[in-house]
Amino acid sequence: MEQALILIVEDEQIARDNLSHILVREGYQTVCAENGAVAIGELKKKEFDLVLTDLRMQPTDGMQVLEYTKTKYPKTEVIVITGFASISSAVEAMQKGAFHYLPKPYNVEEVRILVRRALEKQDLTREVAQLKQQVKLQQKTPLIIGKSPKIEALKKLIAQIAPTDCNVLILGETGTGKELVAREIHHLSSRSENRFLAVNCAAFNEELLANELFGHEKEAYTGAKGIKKGLFETASGGTVFLDEVGDMPPSMQVKLLRVIQERKFIRVGGTDEIPVDIRVIAATNKDLKAEVEKDNFRQDLYYRLNVISMNVPSLSERKDDIPLLCNHFLQKFSLAQGKHIERISDTVMEILMRYQFPGNIRELENIMERAVALTEGSVIEQKHLPEDIQQMTFQIQGQKQGRFMTLDENEKDYIVWILEQTNNNKTKAAEILGIDRVSLWRKIRRFNLEL
Repeated sequence: MEQALILIVEDEQIARDNLSHILVREGYQTVCAENGAVAIGELKKKEFDLVLTDLRMQPTDGMQVLEYTKTKYPKTEVIVITGFASISSAVEAMQKGAFHYLPKPYNVEEVRILVRRALEKQDLTREVAQLKQQVKLQQKTPLIIGKSPKIEALKKLIAQIAPTDCNVLILGETGTGKELVAREIHHLSSRSENRFLAVNCAAFNEELLANELFGHEKEAYTGAKGIKKGLFETASGGTVFLDEVGDMPPSMQVKLLRVIQERKFIRVGGTDEIPVDIRVIAATNKDLKAEVEKDNFRQDLYYRLNVISMNVPSLSERKDDIPLLCNHFLQKFSLAQGKHIERISDTVMEILMRYQFPGNIRELENIMERAVALTEGSVIEQKHLPEDIQQMTFQIQGQKQGRFMTLDENEKDYIVWILEQTNNNKTKAAEILGIDRVSLWRKIRRFNLEL
């Protein structure tokens, strides 16, 4: 670990030398300055881990050294030392960011402890900053998984519009990942260090939605015992995501329009306007243009929200991404459930590639979570899929390797599939096939099936 570098600012040479001697013996490096002007000159050249400064000095005093240090190096701690201690100067020093205010004469052990605590605080501050940077880098990692042409085009559009800070309308079927798109826009924007808050407009009635978005004043209604900040106020500086905005009641549409236009709102039961700085991203699975034509959605609000619009493709439009998504969910749920599942069988992957996924990615995620929970070995098999998907996935293939399949080939494939569904239960399989067990055994031998 590197030695801490400490700047000592003291106009009395004996006091300056004593401080330096104490700190060098503790293993620190010191640089001494005989007044505030010299100290600021040193601070212009390099950053220090800690500054110890006398208060009364000419021509530049310790308060000016404190202000300059905290302005140029906010993470550097400053201990103010003075022989003319007063409550007002102590309060002023602390308000300007001093770590501690130390009156003279001071105890040597007290100085050692204060210096150690100040440096420990700075180490902690730096560690927190590094962790924040790591989180930020993780947040910058794309949330949208896929390499299909439509997803690549969507990613490109997100990267283009994220820095613009304009409102965005996201269109797409339920379960396609519209909120992930909104989060990606937020993470790639200048607002990424501030909050992203989401609300489902279809999940609340008008009164509850107003309370959720705008908050309320004390005693605004029965049970309102205190002030509550709404999403707009809490997310100021960040992004608000309005999911299913097409289901927002007409009166709430008027209030939302005003917030977007005026950048201010009034809490429920309040009278004071509260300024707000937010980016609005809205999403819907409805055709908002058609809703406007039916007078179900305000045209002026539609245009305010639809500064930039983007369509999130359904999973059936991006089937090439299914293997990537499956493996992502496999890793996610294996880790969450403490399992070591290595792969998905080819049969399962083939079934999933053929399935249409009316519930889109959300449905695929649920299927994979269920499969991981049911899997006892290291491979996800067909029997781990929901029964309705298993039943509807067997299709007689009309061609095989570029030629039409024979009746025997179709019969063999069908028998194999039924045996898989019944976990190789011959009695049950024969019952489903409409034959007796002896006939089934003959077919198994005839087709040379390995069971």
